[in-house]
Amino acid sequence: MRLPLFFAKRYLLSKKSHNLINVISMISVGGLAIGTMALIVVLSVFNGFEEVIKSLYSTFNPDIQVTAVTGKTFHYTAFPSEKIAQLEEVANLIEVVEEDALLRYSEQQYIARFKGVPKTFQQISRVDSMMIDGTFVLEAGETNFAIPGAGVAWHLNINPNNPLHLLTIYVPKRGNASSFQFNTAFNSGSLHPAGIFSIQQEFDERYIFVPLRFARKLMDYTDEVTSVEMMLKPGSDPEKAQEQIAKILGDGFAVKTRIEQNESLFKILKSEKTIIYLILVFILLLSSFNMIGSLSILMIEKNKDMAVLNSLGANRRMISRIFLTEGVLITAAGSLTGLLLGYVILLLQQQFGLLSLGNGEGAFIIDAYPVKMHLADFFLVFLTVQCIGLFATWYPVKLLTPRITNNRLK
Repeated sequence: MRLPLFFAKRYLLSKKSHNLINVISMISVGGLAIGTMALIVVLSVFNGFEEVIKSLYSTFNPDIQVTAVTGKTFHYTAFPSEKIAQLEEVANLIEVVEEDALLRYSEQQYIARFKGVPKTFQQISRVDSMMIDGTFVLEAGETNFAIPGAGVAWHLNINPNNPLHLLTIYVPKRGNASSFQFNTAFNSGSLHPAGIFSIQQEFDERYIFVPLRFARKLMDYTDEVTSVEMMLKPGSDPEKAQEQIAKILGDGFAVKTRIEQNESLFKILKSEKTIIYLILVFILLLSSFNMIGSLSILMIEKNKDMAVLNSLGANRRMISRIFLTEGVLITAAGSLTGLLLGYVILLLQQQFGLLSLGNGEGAFIIDAYPVKMHLADFFLVFLTVQCIGLFATWYPVKLLTPRITNNRLK
């Protein structure tokens, strides 16, 4: 066993006649362990919330969305859909027509955005699993149905079980902007609400699903679409698929992944996670002063021991390495203990949901704080704590070693 490691272990673990150093050392280990545990737990909770948000948006947003760079619509007949469908990563693609509109149901009115999708939309989307009332059906023979979001339904007081009231949608006529007569300035169409979906407030208060054929007739479209949405096969790389699709389409189309469709949201999440990480790192820096104090007291107390080692042939460099090793052991013990405690807490939260959200009466989408453990976060936290511990060890050793050994070492 190397001599510095031997002495460092003795100073850290052995019983001494004066146990003040033991107590201070254990406080240093405990402070680092608590800081490390808090850091990995908070990062994992942020990962959990990010996964929840991604799952919510994946229910509504496609894996890949294609829109025109210039203009609002493009002709689907000129779109290379067959060539794109042959790509290995692409599972399905659908035509979509979206537009803001005025909705009227009974005496209530509300401005929302309708999304016209084909009847195959139900096969490639999970919106039907988010129904809170009625059923997800858009077409039945020649009959069209609407599926409003929960927020839209609340504003309009929609009752899917009431066949007497129809939902009427109004959109301005194309090329008729100068008309001020309501009856001639708008196209309108009526359909029965078949159900109500609820995904997330942003979608619930803004969107309503209608059949694609109904949306095109309302907008006086033939084969125009506002976007083409694509679902990828499980395990596919969205960035790779995006690159291949963009290469086929050229510069006239914008190809966005799900994250790029909600870029501002995910940037905010990433920024919040980074800020919290930096705040906790700062707290760890403050707790590292315990290590500085512990090592300083230990070095002063062991001044006579260092003189004995010097008489036996130890030089100043070896003396420094003993205390540096002591600091490394304290840091390693604190970080590993903190990571282990954090892992246990996260595992218990995953399995049993110990810390719940709200009062448990369904006010939130999830009942308990979500957690998602990433191995990379454990490595990041471990390296962060090691760097802090190295600084907290180097400073007192660099400062005090020459002073306490000046009169005893050569």
